[in-house]
Amino acid sequence: MEILQAIVLGIIQGLGEFLPISSSGHLVVLPKLFGWGDQGLAFDVALHFGTLMAILIYFYKDWRKIISKSYFLRQTGRIFINRDREFFKIKKIKKDPLVIIGLATIPGVLAGLFLDDYAESIFRNPLLVGFALLFGAVLLFFADKTGKKKIGEKDIILKTGVIIGLFQALAIIPGMSRSGITITAALFLGLNRTAAARFSFLLATPIILGATIKEFPVFMESLDTSLVVGVLSAFASGYLAIKYMLKYLERQSYQIFVIYRILLALAIFLVF
Repeated sequence: MEILQAIVLGIIQGLGEFLPISSSGHLVVLPKLFGWGDQGLAFDVALHFGTLMAILIYFYKDWRKIISKSYFLRQTGRIFINRDREFFKIKKIKKDPLVIIGLATIPGVLAGLFLDDYAESIFRNPLLVGFALLFGAVLLFFADKTGKKKIGEKDIILKTGVIIGLFQALAIIPGMSRSGITITAALFLGLNRTAAARFSFLLATPIILGATIKEFPVFMESLDTSLVVGVLSAFASGYLAIKYMLKYLERQSYQIFVIYRILLALAIFLVF
C-alpha cells in the first residue's frame, strides 16, 4: 500500500469513527472510487488501533474516574475480599457508569460475533452503504429536532444506556455509523447534544478495544510502514474529531452531518 493511501484511509477512519458519518461506509466506497484494492483485515485493525489510542488518551481522566468510583467494583471488593455480606443496592447499580457502559456494550458484541461474516461480504455493497447513510441521516435529523435535550451525562441510568447499546448493534452495517446511531438513540431518549456525543464515545471504547484485541495478531504479522502511518493518521484525526466535535456541539446542532450524509448517499447512488 502506498503511503498516501494509508494516510487518506487513516484520516477517514479517525474522522468517521467519531463524527456521525460512518467510517466503515467511507472505507467501503472511497477505495472503489479511487480504484484501490481492498486494504485487508490487518489494515482495518491498524486503523481501529489508532482510534482506540485517540479515545483512551482523550478520555483518560474520565475512565480513571469511572473505574475508581465504580460502586460495582467497590462493592465486589467488599464482598469477595473482605467477606462483607452487604448486597448490591439496585438504585446505585442503575447509575454506575461502568455497569451501564458494560451492559450497553453487549448487543454490539453479539452483533459482531454473529454477523461478522456478513459485515465482510454482503454488507460491503456501496448501494447498501448509501441507503444506510440516508436512513441514518433521516433518523438523526428527527432525533435532533424532537429530542428534549434535558438529560446530562451524569443523569444517564441503566435503562437508557442499554437502549442506546441496542442501537449500537446496527453499526455492523457500513454506512449506519456507530457514533451516528448511538447519538441518534441518545437524542431520542432526551440527552442533550454534548452528553449524547460523550456517552457515544465512551460506549465506543470497550467495543473498539475488543475488536482490536481479537485481531491484534493479524496486525502484528503484517506490520510495515503503511500500517504505522495508518495508525498515526487515524490517531491524529480521531483525537481532533473528538476534541472539536464536542466544542462544536456546545453551540451547534447535528444538522451539518445530516446534510453531509444525504449528499454522500446521493453521490453513491449516482456513481454506483
